[in-house]
Amino acid sequence: MTKADVIDAVADQAELSRRQAGHIVDLILNEIQGALQKGDRVALTPFGSFVVRARRAREGRNPKTGEKITIAEHRVAAFVAGRSLKDAVSGSRPRTKKESKKAVGL
Repeated sequence: MTKADVIDAVADQAELSRRQAGHIVDLILNEIQGALQKGDRVALTPFGSFVVRARRAREGRNPKTGEKITIAEHRVAAFVAGRSLKDAVSGSRPRTKKESKKAVGL
């Protein structure tokens, strides 16, 4: 699925023009990007969360020459799937609150 597919789906389901839906999708993506740039976590319950993770400096190799190089420490964006997304992808039925508490041992 592409960004254009998402825009088309939003336009159809919300009965908006494609241009309005595109503007809304861009606003949402820009807000997520801005929050991640600040190092904030973006939680879209129950879908999942976008987080920023720090990658340590490490040693790598230049694939052409085989020479050892140092890859600098940097931050990367990551996505952590929520329970409902995991259940939807795996094909299992969603858990009820009672079942979730039982699984955790509460």
